Parts: sequence; C-alpha cells; structure tokens
Amino acid sequence: MWDFLSSRYDQILVASLQHVSLVVQCLVLASILAVGIAALVFRNRTLSSIANSVSAIGLTIPAFALVGLLIAPLGFGVAPAVAVVTFFAVLPILRNAIVGLAGIDKTIVESARGVGMSRMRTFLTVELPLAWPIILAGVRVSAQMVMGIAAVAAYVLGPGLGGFIFSGLARLGGANSTESVITGVAGVVVLALILDLVLVGIGRLTIPKGIRV
Repeated sequence: MWDFLSSRYDQILVASLQHVSLVVQCLVLASILAVGIAALVFRNRTLSSIANSVSAIGLTIPAFALVGLLIAPLGFGVAPAVAVVTFFAVLPILRNAIVGLAGIDKTIVESARGVGMSRMRTFLTVELPLAWPIILAGVRVSAQMVMGIAAVAAYVLGPGLGGFIFSGLARLGGANSTESVITGVAGVVVLALILDLVLVGIGRLTIPKGIRV
C-alpha cells in the first residue's frame, strides 16, 4: 500500500485537489440556487410544500443513474459531473433554507419593514442572517453527501478521486486494484472530514454566538 501511495503521490494529490474543487464550486453554486429558490417560495405554504417534495423525491434518484442519463445531452467530462453534483447539493440546502426562513419571527420582519427597509434589504440584512445557521447546517449535510457523489462522476470521466475507485474495480483481482480502491475511498472520507471542519470554522466566523444552533 505504501509503495502504491508513494509511487502515485503526485497523481493522488492532483486528483484530490480536483475533487475538492469540484465539490466546493458546486456547493457555492448550489447554495446560491437553493437560497434564491427558497427566497421565492418560503412565504407561500403551497410553493414551500412543492419545493420540499421535490427535494425529498430528488434525493431518491440514484446518482449513478442520473450520471448515465446525462451522457447523451452533456457528453463526458466536467459538464455532467458539475450538473449531477450541483443537483444533489441543492436538495438539502433548499430544504434547510425554507425551514430557516419560514421560522423567523414575523414581528422581527415587521419591525424592519416598519423602519423603512425595503423587502430586499430586509431579506438580506435581517431574514438571511437569522436563517444562516440552519442554511449552513444544510450546506454541511450537502457537502458530506456530494463528496461521495462526486466520486461517481468518474464514470463519465469527471475529475477527482473516483478515477482510482473505478480503475481499481475494473481491475479487481489484478495488481494494485485493491490499493487503488482503498486510496479513492479513503481520500474521499478524509476530504469530507476536512471540508466539514472548514465549514464549522466558517460557521464560527459568520454566526453570532447568540443565534448559533
């Protein structure tokens, strides 16, 4: 195992950086999309229910199947990987964003509106900061989930550590096949733990002590 790691150190490092980059960029995009959708629907019970239902149903879709379906319209490479990871990343964040925004005390919002704040300013300076702890909790859940899903993207030649997993499985029983799979799986787990610690740090920097959950 040590010989395998030492002989492929540069390759593993590059794949790890690609994996993290894919996940982080998709998380940022997913957070923007999820908060935007939540902002449009959280005041309407029917629309919120529909969004939550879509989120729940979306999580039941097998990632491998979705990756396969996207080969026809998007081909191989980065595009289908980004589409799949972003899709799954949106779902937990959207659910938490709706819960967080809908749970804000209406008197706080009315007070902000009463002092002359516009709806947009109220959302950005009052509602979003108050909902942020719950939204960030959704981001953390999403990060852990899509770190593994990003590995599946190797099926369509996407970047990341999934290449080691699929390569090892394709050669199962051959030389270094087990080492390749273990390297990919262990790398994904380690990166997931590191990213979660980073998100915890972001939470401590961006969430006032009084509203931390």
